[in-house]
Amino acid sequence: MSSGKKIGLYFGTFNPIHIGHLTIANYMVEFGGLHEVWFVVTPHNPLKKKSTLLDDVHRLAMVRIAVEDFPKLKASNIEFDLPQPNYTVHTLAHLEERYPGEKFCLILGEDNLKSLPKWKNYEVILDRYELYIYPRISAGEVNTSLLNHPHIHRIDSPIMELSSTFIRKAIKEGKNIRPMLPQNVWEYLDEMNFYR
Repeated sequence: MSSGKKIGLYFGTFNPIHIGHLTIANYMVEFGGLHEVWFVVTPHNPLKKKSTLLDDVHRLAMVRIAVEDFPKLKASNIEFDLPQPNYTVHTLAHLEERYPGEKFCLILGEDNLKSLPKWKNYEVILDRYELYIYPRISAGEVNTSLLNHPHIHRIDSPIMELSSTFIRKAIKEGKNIRPMLPQNVWEYLDEMNFYR
């Protein structure tokens, strides 16, 4: 029954998804040894004030349209059904239950690797899952215990220092940032009048 695919989980608010996210995910399936990458859209945390986070359904819709031409990239709303606030370790357990036989691993930017020791049950995650790390320009050092960990794979993907925050701010200021977004995501945003 099991296909035993190696699936990379790329967590984020994707507010909005942009070509940086797609480039990293595509690099992971084409050059990083993963069969698929799932964009796991993080729901709005009810304990946090609303801020500039678009509704869950809209962020998911943008991820879905962004990946429709890439069969190895998928959108996942798995966290929408889990109790909030949720932890990655719970999502992983939930996915394993739901998709027995698949091999899940995490895709993280180097900036997140630096803060990994602050995660809930991070030793459990490291013990049971492989982590695929893409380069980010960020301050601070990676914890020495993580540097040569057998489950941590550094992937030499292009450095994409493009942020959703930058994109939201630029849209608000009326700048043209169309090349930074997949065409269909740009059209969706424009039509819905988001981030203005």
